[in-house]
Amino acid sequence: MRCTNVTFVDTNVLLYAASTVPEEAGKTSTARALLERSDLVLSVQVLQEFYVQATRITRGDRLSHDQAASLIESWLRFTVQELTVPLMQAAVNSAARYRTSYWDAAIIEAARSAGCRTVLSEDLADGRDYDGVRIENPFRTAAPTAPVS
Repeated sequence: MRCTNVTFVDTNVLLYAASTVPEEAGKTSTARALLERSDLVLSVQVLQEFYVQATRITRGDRLSHDQAASLIESWLRFTVQELTVPLMQAAVNSAARYRTSYWDAAIIEAARSAGCRTVLSEDLADGRDYDGVRIENPFRTAAPTAPVS
């Protein structure tokens, strides 16, 4: 899959879009507006992370299985980068090269594999370029809130 000039979305965008926490209202609005676009790419990893985080028992605005599954189903309208052995190997190599976690490297490499030049993420360093994949924090102008875990 080569989707040049499209944008990859990290898990935190999906979590903010589903948030009902009043203190996150600015970020929720931003995330929902982003998800109205048609040129986005997600990965299986992002969808998995969303499900795990959105349904975890300690989350204050926890989603039910059905709610999370329904949102995931709706997001399948976007291009979804599948997990592959070559992608996993690239992520392992990138984790060492960029001195980042495997999971962050897997996001970067999924974006690269899909031909994306931009990753929308609050968790990765805003403005950092990973050899042609640039990180952009879409929430940097939204009202400050506590991070979504």
